[in-house]
Amino acid sequence: MKKLLSFLLSISLAITAFAQTQAQASTPAPKASAKITCGPYVQNVSENGFSVVWETNMNAIAWVEVAPDDGTHFYNKDRDKYYDLRGYGVQPIGKIHKIRVTGLKPGTSYRYRIMMKGVDSFEKSGRAVYVRPSGSEVFEQEPYKTKTFSDAYDTVRFDVYNDIHENDSLFNILMAGSNDKPDFVYLNGDMTSSLITQDRIVDKFLKTAAKNLKGETPLFVARGNHELRGPDAIHWIDYFDTPTDKPYYTFKMGKYFFIALDSCEDKPDNDIEYNGGLITDPYLEQEAQWLKDVVASKEFKDAKVRIVFSHIPPETKGWHGNLNVCNYFVPVLNKANIDVMICGHLHEWRFDEKGCGMSNANFPVVVNNKLERMEVSANASEININTFDTTGANTHSILIKNK
Repeated sequence: MKKLLSFLLSISLAITAFAQTQAQASTPAPKASAKITCGPYVQNVSENGFSVVWETNMNAIAWVEVAPDDGTHFYNKDRDKYYDLRGYGVQPIGKIHKIRVTGLKPGTSYRYRIMMKGVDSFEKSGRAVYVRPSGSEVFEQEPYKTKTFSDAYDTVRFDVYNDIHENDSLFNILMAGSNDKPDFVYLNGDMTSSLITQDRIVDKFLKTAAKNLKGETPLFVARGNHELRGPDAIHWIDYFDTPTDKPYYTFKMGKYFFIALDSCEDKPDNDIEYNGGLITDPYLEQEAQWLKDVVASKEFKDAKVRIVFSHIPPETKGWHGNLNVCNYFVPVLNKANIDVMICGHLHEWRFDEKGCGMSNANFPVVVNNKLERMEVSANASEININTFDTTGANTHSILIKNK
C-alpha cells in the first residue's frame, strides 16, 4: 500500500509540474519597453519655451514632464506634462518625438524627463496595444536640466561645427574639447555626406552631439548641400525642430539676433549629379522673400548684434551655390547692418573682409575649416572668433568690430 501511495504521489507531482510548465510556456513573455536610441537634445529655445527631441527603438507615443529647478525631488508631486501636438489632437505614433514646452519664464532653469509608451500591436478595431511605459531616470539620477533664453545678455558664447562628413569619432573629439560651456551649439551643414538612409543622421553625428550636449545645451542646425543628397534626404528635417518648421529660421537671445539660412546645393538643379531630383530655385526664391520680411521686422531692427549662418559662403566667381547666396540673400542682407556671416563648405579657413572682392557682401564673412571647432564670443561692440583642430591647437583667431 505504501508503495502504491508513493507511486500515486509521484504521478500527481509530475502532472502538476507538467501543467505548470505548460502554463508558463503558453503565457507570452512581457514585451520590452521602448528605449531611447538617440537624445534627448534641446532645440528651438526661446525666452518662454524649448523643444525636446529624441528617438526610440520602436514606435511609441511620448510626452515630457517638466519641473522647476527649485530643489524639490522630481517625485515631490505630479509634474506638468507636455505632449506632441503634431497630430492636431491625435497622439503621433513613431520613433522620432518632438515635444514643445511652453509658458515658461525667461532666463529660468527647468528640469525635465522624457516619457514614452511603446506600441506593441493594433487590435482589429485599430486601437493600439501598448507595452509598459518607460522614461528617463529621475529616481537615482538627476533629471535633465535646461534653461530658457534671457531677455538680456552682456555676452553670448556659442560653438560652430561644419563639414564633419561622417567622421563621427573626430567630431566627438572636437565637441569634448570645448573648455567652457557655450550658450548654444550650431551645426552648420555637411555633417553627413549623403543620406542614403536616414539612420546616418543619428549614427554619423546626431547621437554624438546629443551625448555631449547632455540634454541641456541648446542645439541649432543648418542643412548643408550634402544633406540634400540621397533617397532619404527629405527626412533630414524630421529630426529637428525649428521656429518655422523649415531648414531656414531665426532665433534671438536678448538683443542678439541670428538668421539661419538654407543655401541648398552647390551646382545647378539640372546638373547630371542630381538626376532631376532637385527644385531649389523656386525654394530659394521663397526663402529670399521670407528673408525680406525678417529684416523688416521690429525684432530684427531692435537688435544690437546681427549674425547670419549659411553653409555656402557668397562668392561672385565661385560655384553656382556661392552665386545663389550672392544673388538671393546678400542684396537683402546688405541693407540690414549685418555684423558677420559664418559659413563652411570650402573645407578651409577664409576671412573675407568687407570690400575684399570675393563677393558682393558689405559685411565680413568667416569660413570655418572642415573638422574644426569654431568658438565665438560676442558682445555689443565686437565678435571674437577662435578655431581649434582635433589636437586642441588654436588654428585661427579674428576680432570683428560690430557695426
